[in-house]
Amino acid sequence: MALIGYARVSTRDHTVAAQLDELQKVECARIFEETASEANRDRPQLAAALDYMREGDTLVVWKLDRLARSLKQLIETVEALEDRGIGFRSLTEAIDTTKAGGGLVVQIFGALAEFERGVIRERTRAGLNAARSRGRKGGRPPKLKASDLEAAKALLADREINVEDVARRLGVSPATLYRYIPAARSSVGLVGWAGSEKTSERAPT
Repeated sequence: MALIGYARVSTRDHTVAAQLDELQKVECARIFEETASEANRDRPQLAAALDYMREGDTLVVWKLDRLARSLKQLIETVEALEDRGIGFRSLTEAIDTTKAGGGLVVQIFGALAEFERGVIRERTRAGLNAARSRGRKGGRPPKLKASDLEAAKALLADREINVEDVARRLGVSPATLYRYIPAARSSVGLVGWAGSEKTSERAPT
């Protein structure tokens, strides 16, 4: 039934002293300290703290953003703790999941996270629909336009020009050009080229 503290700063230019003072005031039995940026997914001290804790313990942080990078990650972490019978407490926001009020706050956070996901999905659908209405499909735009492909077919009809030369002229890699070549081979302009002995050397499939 111990309180286990976790303190984190984002850069080495900061200190965890203020966080440690607050965690020591609530008499944490052990405190894990870490220096890790928001973008850094690897947090060995947090992993060590979670591994150290046992059922009945409570993880204590000075502030919510010391534990998670996003609302979604916060909810997932707290739920994982609850599944193990471990409580969570944030001193700044006065959240304590071992108490009824704290559990309600976490439920509200969960609803907000679902709302955020719904908004993102709705914006994505709206963006795709707008793109389709303008004649575009979702995903990355093709690297070769129809006019580029026609030019490539015309160039490759010349047996003295190889795929690497054409790719260089079009500003793409040979691998990109290879992806378009199978369709081009079926065209009338490349029948002779596609059937030649030199084809397999220049444009393997």
